[in-house]
Amino acid sequence: MDMRIAQIEVRCCRHKAVQLAAESLRESAEQPGLEFLVVTLTTRDGTRASSFGFAGRSARGSGELAAAAMRPFLTGRDCRDREGIWQAFRTEDRWWNLLPIYSYGPFDIALWLLAAQAADQPLYKFIGACRDTVPTYCSSLVLPTPQAYAAEAVAVKGEGYKAYKVHPRGQDFGEDLAIHRSVRDAVGPDFTLMSDPVGCFNLEDAIRFGRELEHMNYLWLEEPLFDENIHSLRELSRVLDIPIVGTEVIAKHPYSVAECISTRVVDRVRADVSWTGGITGVLKTATLAEAFGVNCEIHTSILHPLELVNLHCAAAVSNCSYFELLTPVQTFAFGLVEPLPVADGIATLPNGPGLGIDLDWDLIDDCTFKIL
Repeated sequence: MDMRIAQIEVRCCRHKAVQLAAESLRESAEQPGLEFLVVTLTTRDGTRASSFGFAGRSARGSGELAAAAMRPFLTGRDCRDREGIWQAFRTEDRWWNLLPIYSYGPFDIALWLLAAQAADQPLYKFIGACRDTVPTYCSSLVLPTPQAYAAEAVAVKGEGYKAYKVHPRGQDFGEDLAIHRSVRDAVGPDFTLMSDPVGCFNLEDAIRFGRELEHMNYLWLEEPLFDENIHSLRELSRVLDIPIVGTEVIAKHPYSVAECISTRVVDRVRADVSWTGGITGVLKTATLAEAFGVNCEIHTSILHPLELVNLHCAAAVSNCSYFELLTPVQTFAFGLVEPLPVADGIATLPNGPGLGIDLDWDLIDDCTFKIL
């Protein structure tokens, strides 16, 4: 068995049927279809594994950067040498590439899948399983009114999901409070709610907002300040009782979040297989956090094939409370031949080798507009 990487393919894809309104993403313009990458690694003995990848605004731009950097770097390496590859890439990326935070993830995922498939094991069992089911919550996009958030939260609760997270509009302090009150009133006092303002506050407003959420019994306050605002986040975590959650967009996990964990900049950290450096990055960050008694809440990766990888990671660590999905769930439910295995708010891990659910290659072929 020759497990050295022989070929690397990067597909640039656009799913034209997914139209995300500008307001739903707090953006200035509507996205004309959702762009993504599909990375495939093939070993010298012909074994293949593929992963979806985040592409931001441009699959072509993201794909060309990733292919130019990763093809010469990975070709000829043994796919089982994931730790050595990780360490070598850290140096390689620093010297010349300086790739976006989402570039390495799909390549690392494919390395893990090649090894799990060769072992004929589900990915989470190959990593080392902690559990077979994970409670699931839904996160909103940006909605037009408090009433719209309330209606969506009620629907999410009715479908059996275990919690709902609000991404408020972030344009007016009073409006954002009204959104959170409306949601709490709609779902009752005991249903679990979280808040993620995506860095729209300064420190003083974040303190005021967090105290209001404490009165409304929200579980956590996520990224009220930008993740790199270390001093203010540490002060916010100190003065509020509600847990502060962050670090999802800080580059170079786990090294960059070590100080955030050890000096309690935030109370819980974030990681995911897309923005944190693949499965290896998530596992390193989760293990580091566990050593300090801190939860690593795995962050949505938007695209369902990546969400499935997140689910495998969530099942392989002990310090992640939930599996997160963006809602409306069906908007992002493409790329797999079967739906994500979630019923009544519980995600159950598939038992087939690797991901356990095949990628939808008919859809991928239809969405591909360039192969690198």
